[in-house]
Amino acid sequence: MTDTATQNTNLAALSAAGVSVWLDDLSRTRLETGNLAELIATRSVVGVTTNPTIFQGAITKGEAYDRQLHELAAQGAGVDEVVRALTTDDVRNACDVLAPVSAAMGGVDGRVSIEVDPRLAHETDATVAQAIELWKLVDRENLLIKIPATKAGLPAITAAIAEGISVNVTLIFSVERYEAVIDAYLAGLEAAKAAGHDLSKIHSVASFFVSRVDTEIDSQLESIGTDAALALRGKAGVANARLAYASYQKVFEGGDRWAALAAAGARVQRPLWASTGVKNPAYPDTLYVTNLVAPNTVNTMPEKTLEAVADHGTVAGDTVTGGAAAAQAVFDELAAVGIDIPAVFDKLESEGVKKFEVSWNELLDAITVQLAAAREG
Repeated sequence: MTDTATQNTNLAALSAAGVSVWLDDLSRTRLETGNLAELIATRSVVGVTTNPTIFQGAITKGEAYDRQLHELAAQGAGVDEVVRALTTDDVRNACDVLAPVSAAMGGVDGRVSIEVDPRLAHETDATVAQAIELWKLVDRENLLIKIPATKAGLPAITAAIAEGISVNVTLIFSVERYEAVIDAYLAGLEAAKAAGHDLSKIHSVASFFVSRVDTEIDSQLESIGTDAALALRGKAGVANARLAYASYQKVFEGGDRWAALAAAGARVQRPLWASTGVKNPAYPDTLYVTNLVAPNTVNTMPEKTLEAVADHGTVAGDTVTGGAAAAQAVFDELAAVGIDIPAVFDKLESEGVKKFEVSWNELLDAITVQLAAAREG
């Protein structure tokens, strides 16, 4: 671990309040220039998340991947093989950069996430197979395999955990689905225990998407247009996350089922606040950080949000615990003005899967063109 004296004060305060600061970005350039190491040393960054959109942006811009791509083209590699090599190499190298953090923190942090192919979001068996493949391919203990919290993803989460694989459950929008994710995690731990796995080595986070909830609900509130509706803008995302944290506490801070697993060495599945970059410029750019401070949580931020918190984020202790009743009141008011909450979450999950599919297909298309050019050259 680095000297805390070198850390930004605001981000160090966030970390001290129990929030692990993870960077929601990765690229070959960030690794090769030492930028990731610098963020660990100065911005309290103790983890990294990736997704298909991040890789699509990294690999299709600039020349950082050109040499490896040409080498793979010369070896006759196909498009999927090339993408797998480029992404897993970056993630493996990031795991190595974060290895000292992982060692110092008992594996709780120092984690890097890589997502299964988003085209498999509704295929349980294929998701499990790829989770196992990626786990072996990256071959680092501080890896997390990202599996979406779709209905098909839930049994895949259980199966991966049962194999001793650490999992980042992604694309969670509703508290109801989050509770199903917790259940899938516990079932996986129970199976892993029965199979003789060391539960202390299995880690998991549950990625609850925040800003997208406000973006969708705000749009509907503006369409409704009443004073009561407009007064609720910008409140749903934080309220939803606070309700999720209450669900986390109910299970992991006293539940009987969890107590039996904890006695066997199991780790809590921490809530992770994802999609914390503010989409609406009218809102404070630290909204989804300073309002979601609670012990045993993770906040994965795009660099722009990370720097905003470093510059002017005010961390005033726990802003989540005990807020469930007020958060539920927000949702009661949303329903009262005409928001169909279950429909919102269904739409967000469907769109979330689709966005990652589109990014992945764009990446595959770009690599196809680059491979053809490399072979012709």
